[in-house]
Amino acid sequence: MSFIVLKNNLRDALLIAERALGENINLPVLKCLSFNINKSDISISSTNLEIGINTTFSAKILEQGNFLIQAKLLSTLISNIPSERINIEKKENTLEVKSDNYEAVIPITTSEEFPIIPEIENKKYFIEINGNFLIESFSQVAQAVQFSEIRPEISGVFFNFDLNSITLVGTDSFRLAEKKIQSTNFKSNYTQGFKCIIPIKTIQECIKIFKKDETVKIFLDENQILFKNNQTELISRLLEGNFPDYTSIIPKEKETEIEVDKNEFINALKFVGSSNQSIYEVKIIAHFEKKYFEIQSTEKSSGKLKTTIPAKIKGKNNEIIFNWQFILDGLKNTQEKTTTFILNGNSRPALIQSENNQYFYILMPIKQ
Repeated sequence: MSFIVLKNNLRDALLIAERALGENINLPVLKCLSFNINKSDISISSTNLEIGINTTFSAKILEQGNFLIQAKLLSTLISNIPSERINIEKKENTLEVKSDNYEAVIPITTSEEFPIIPEIENKKYFIEINGNFLIESFSQVAQAVQFSEIRPEISGVFFNFDLNSITLVGTDSFRLAEKKIQSTNFKSNYTQGFKCIIPIKTIQECIKIFKKDETVKIFLDENQILFKNNQTELISRLLEGNFPDYTSIIPKEKETEIEVDKNEFINALKFVGSSNQSIYEVKIIAHFEKKYFEIQSTEKSSGKLKTTIPAKIKGKNNEIIFNWQFILDGLKNTQEKTTTFILNGNSRPALIQSENNQYFYILMPIKQ
């Protein structure tokens, strides 16, 4: 088995495959990559038993074969070879890596020891979506998710497909984000809708792996989901359980409605929060008769900061304490220049809403 490869092609494939490596000390094979050298290309596979990745890259194939190798060992070696062209050959239980004046002989084993990565059974029905839009949509809800052993059903993103739209929802029980994707932004040959919960780790890896300028296809089985483009496949188990019915907590009332420039709001939060990095509490003060609202820090021991922001304010006066980092996360994920911030007193959820109503973010005040 031997092949010649460009360093950048191999390095890029390694960076993708390494994202699914496991840390199970009882199964050291999960720290390895499985190479399969085909007639026209090479595929690298990895898994941590929760997700599996298979990615392919082009090379000049001299002889087909397969091998298993420690990922860190090979990745470190390749990154320190300055030459662009690398020759790799398998000889018994070793791999010879040569390039110009550099040569290495490293141990390998057979791919038979590598766990089988499950394949998706459904290869007929799929959703096809632009990679940039998928990454952007996942990013808008992922920040609201936090892994929970007590409530595993909220340790992922709720994926609700109903032919005309896709609704993505993430929550950590203190905040919630929803992104709605209309059918004009994706293609599908599904004949009926479905619901599932995708682990947050899988969502994060999709954001990092898939490129913005490529189309991604999504396939679903009863217990698995597959994300696929021309080079890479990521397969993941789905979370069990039922995602909580969150519709009842979406604010129906608008006690105080603040229409504000998003960037000004973000800058003000960063300024006021800069003196309050330990408890993240700020007070929002809004009065309907004024053309601005105020943000001030609440921790006296670290100094008092405050600022005012021009805004259009409707409704009642309100003074409410929030985690400023939570507000910041919601604002960053709105895409329009102007944001609507809705307050409903110090014991009911607040709402950040985009102008096109395709995204909203709910957060709870900090009770005093």
